[in-house]
Amino acid sequence: MEEKKELEIVSEELEEATSVVRAETVDVEDSESPLDKNVKLMSPTRMLLRRFFRSKLSITGIIMLVALFLFCWVGPVVYTQWGEIETDRTGAVDYAPFEVECESGDFIQVIVTNNGINALAKPSAEHILGTDEQGMDIFTRLMYGGRLSLTISFLAVFVTSALGIVLGGISGYYGGAVDNIIMRICDMLMCLPTLPLMLIIGTVLESNDVPSEYYIYLLMGLLSLFSWPGMARLVRGQILYLREQEYMVAAEAMGYSTVRRIFKHLIPNILPQILVSMTMSLGSMILYESTLSYLGLGVKIPYASWGTMIEVISKRSDILQNNFNVWGPPGVCIIIAVLAFNFIGDGLRDALDPKQRR
Repeated sequence: MEEKKELEIVSEELEEATSVVRAETVDVEDSESPLDKNVKLMSPTRMLLRRFFRSKLSITGIIMLVALFLFCWVGPVVYTQWGEIETDRTGAVDYAPFEVECESGDFIQVIVTNNGINALAKPSAEHILGTDEQGMDIFTRLMYGGRLSLTISFLAVFVTSALGIVLGGISGYYGGAVDNIIMRICDMLMCLPTLPLMLIIGTVLESNDVPSEYYIYLLMGLLSLFSWPGMARLVRGQILYLREQEYMVAAEAMGYSTVRRIFKHLIPNILPQILVSMTMSLGSMILYESTLSYLGLGVKIPYASWGTMIEVISKRSDILQNNFNVWGPPGVCIIIAVLAFNFIGDGLRDALDPKQRR
C-alpha cells in the first residue's frame, strides 16, 4: 500500500513538472526575443525607394521635374490673360489723314494706319516676361512650349524603348541567324548621320505641306525609328546572360511559351537597367528637339516649343544682345529639364546597384 501511494505521489509530481515545462515552452515560443522585435523585414520595393530617396540629387531632380510639370500644365489654367498664339496689338497707332497731289492736279486724302504689333516689349505687369518679335507673350508661350517639349520627349523615348526591348529581346533569346540579322541592322542604323538625315526628312515633310501642329511629332517619330539600336544592344547583352540561368531552364521544362519566357521572366529581370537608360534618354530627347527647332526644323510659328523660342537668336543678333528675356527663360527651362532627368537617372542607377545594397 505504501509503495502504491509513493508511486501515485511520484506520478503526480511528474505530471505537474511536465505541465510546467510545457507551459514554459509555449511561453518561449510565443514570445519574441529583443532581437526579433528590432528586426523588421523590408520588401525589395521599399528598399529601392528608401535608397532612392536617400540621395539628395534624386530628391532635387524630382522637385525640379514636378515644378516644371506644374508650370507647364497648371500654369495656363491660372495665367489666362494671353493665349499661346495670341498677338498683342496694343502698340497700333493711327496717323492723322493728309492730302497728296496727283498728276492730274487734284488732291486726294490718304489715311495711314500702323497696324503694328507690340513686339519686343519689356517685362511689365501685363506681360511678365515681355513679348517676342511676333508680339506674343513670352511667359504664356513658355508654358505651352514646355507642354510640347516634354510630351514629345516622353513619346519619343517610349517608342524607342519599346522597339529596342522587343527587337533586343528576340535577338538575345534566339541568337543565331536572327541575332545576326538584327545586330547588322543595328550597325547600319548606328552608322547613319542623324542630324543630316533629320535635315533631309524635315525638308521633305515641309515640302509636302505637313500641318504645323503635327510636323514635330512626325519628325521625332522618325527620329525614334533610328534611335532604338542602343536600347536593343543593352537588352540583348543582358538576355544573353540570363537565358542560361536555372530558372529559365525550369521555365522551358515546364513548357512555357517563348513569349512568356521573354516578357514574363527575362524582361522583368533587366527592368532596372531599362528604367535607368530611359530616364537618361529623356534629357537627350529634349536636347534633340531643341536642336532641331533651333535649326528651323521644329514647331512652326505660331505654335511654340522651348527650342523654337530660342531659334530667333540665330536670325537676329540684336535680340541676342539686347533682349535676354526673349531667349533666356526657354534656355533655363531646357537646362532644368535635362538636369532633372539626369539627377533622377543617377539616383535610380545607384538605388538599383546591388553592390551598394546595405
